[in-house]
Amino acid sequence: MIIPMRGFTHSGKFHADDVFGAALLRYLNPQIEIIRGSEVPEDFDGIVFDIGGGRFDHHQKNAPVRENGVPYAAFGLLWRETGADILGKEAAAQFDEEFVQPLDLSDNTGCPNAVADIIELYYPFWNEARNVDEAFFEAVDWAEMVLRRRFLQAESLQKAAELLKPDLEKQKDGIAILTHHAPWRHLAAHTDLEFVIYHSKRGGYCAQAVEADESEAGKAHSLKYPFPEAWRGREARELAELTGISGLRFCHNSGFLIAADTIDDAILACRKAKEIGTKKH
Repeated sequence: MIIPMRGFTHSGKFHADDVFGAALLRYLNPQIEIIRGSEVPEDFDGIVFDIGGGRFDHHQKNAPVRENGVPYAAFGLLWRETGADILGKEAAAQFDEEFVQPLDLSDNTGCPNAVADIIELYYPFWNEARNVDEAFFEAVDWAEMVLRRRFLQAESLQKAAELLKPDLEKQKDGIAILTHHAPWRHLAAHTDLEFVIYHSKRGGYCAQAVEADESEAGKAHSLKYPFPEAWRGREARELAELTGISGLRFCHNSGFLIAADTIDDAILACRKAKEIGTKKH
């Protein structure tokens, strides 16, 4: 999609969808001029969004709705056309699900959203003498920074997936040992992985329990096999006596992570945690 040199959106009260829509257009064409007004000029030769009832508006009757039922707002309509060119088809769809859809839903229904709440802070308060257009473009500056960081994050996660793929494919008995420091949690979802072991920057090794799928656990952020409650918060000497693992140095109070001297110690801790967790089930 070729982004023209001019864009037009509505004046007055702004929301996350027109702010992030403008930020996306500026990301794609840093030279674009965004104009705000109450009515689209008849001879306007640029891209129009969040006003006018056209391709990138969502206020008209029978406005577009996603297959999952989430209605589009201006930001989502623009992302639908441009996202794949920025991140690739698969990553763009994931970004839409995780970031764009919540904003679109908030704009269409008024439901709470943390990012939309931040945009709201840019709008002049009732007792504040501040130009609305200036406030809008300050919000756009912030939104563009967020998009740039999110796009870099998405690219980083894609590279992490490529880097860690061999390690994850070599997993044995639900335990993967990573040879590189890179994000892995997004790769563990909906897999047979139960624990991930990696070198600790403090020395030795860490092992982390993998989150269960919501369908498995019945709720979000539950672990498949958390490290036992009896281990949590204990000193190294106590842990060694309690578990029989001499190199086990630390177990987090929430049970999601342990630290050990060697890979073998970490593997043994994972196996014991699974054995105890299986017995409880």
